[in-house]
Amino acid sequence: MELLDILTAMAKTGRLGPVSIGTDWDEVTAALGEPWDIGTLGHDAEWPRLFAYGDLELSVCQCRRVAFVFVQTWRDTVELPPSVAGGAGVFPGLVSYADVTSALGQADCPWQPNPALTFADQCSLTVTSSGAGFTFEIPEGADPLLNIVDLPCDGHDCAG
Repeated sequence: MELLDILTAMAKTGRLGPVSIGTDWDEVTAALGEPWDIGTLGHDAEWPRLFAYGDLELSVCQCRRVAFVFVQTWRDTVELPPSVAGGAGVFPGLVSYADVTSALGQADCPWQPNPALTFADQCSLTVTSSGAGFTFEIPEGADPLLNIVDLPCDGHDCAG
């Protein structure tokens, strides 16, 4: 399986293997094992926390549900858990805008530009059905390269 196949399926379904917005953290760790704990996202609180499985990063809220899903794609190689990658889980990074939009088109996955995240050295698009975002860095004098793919928060505001 290729990286764009995985990212396109994620964008279409709003899932990456066992991971989606709102998934219980115990289900994620049961399926993927223990992650690398990157730390808290706030200054004074223990939650939310950011966890990583290679280049798959998950923000988890205090009620232990997945709030955000990110796949970092700006590196030379992108590493995903083998169980969600359908194999080794290591892929070439630095995917072009043209390759992403072509893959989304071939998968019948409609998208639109995201003007809120498009400016001088960055452009972004949003998949209509899932809200998945593809954000690209625009290197000087070069074509845009995929930087990150995300599944947005569903507006969940847990009380603990």
